[in-house]
Amino acid sequence: MTLAVGGGLVVAGAVVALVYSAMSSVEDSIALPPRSEAPYSEPYEEDPYEDPYEEPYEEDPAEAAPEPTVTEPDVKKDVTITACTRDPQIGWQSAKVKVVNGSSTTASYHIGVEFLDKDGTKVADGVTGVLDLGPGKSVVEEIHGLGEVPQGTTCRLVDLTRMPTGD
Repeated sequence: MTLAVGGGLVVAGAVVALVYSAMSSVEDSIALPPRSEAPYSEPYEEDPYEDPYEEPYEEDPAEAAPEPTVTEPDVKKDVTITACTRDPQIGWQSAKVKVVNGSSTTASYHIGVEFLDKDGTKVADGVTGVLDLGPGKSVVEEIHGLGEVPQGTTCRLVDLTRMPTGD
């Protein structure tokens, strides 16, 4: 047993020496090009190119987007965190979010959550989606962060998007 361990150490030492000598020879062959002798000059500012033949753009009033007649509530009002917990066995954080479609049409949601340590530094994040949620309908989703986080980690909503998907 001792002989096998000693032999393994000798082989490992030989491999380290071989790699070291190979790296030294490669390092010598990868030399940087010689430094340029050109004098240094400060960068200069260029005037932006203007096409003298280009006609100024004027928006056609007939092509203007129509003004919305109904103002939809902000997506931030549709999503709330109902729970922010850390699994005591594996130390991973999760958040439960309640989504209530406050718009007048069926909508899909993209929801991101950041998990922050006690200093406010992001230690994990997670995302979820909700598809085709009808107006006034609600659903609860759970979002998991990946990796162990410290005790006292909090949850914060980020990257909220609501996309109309029906009428």
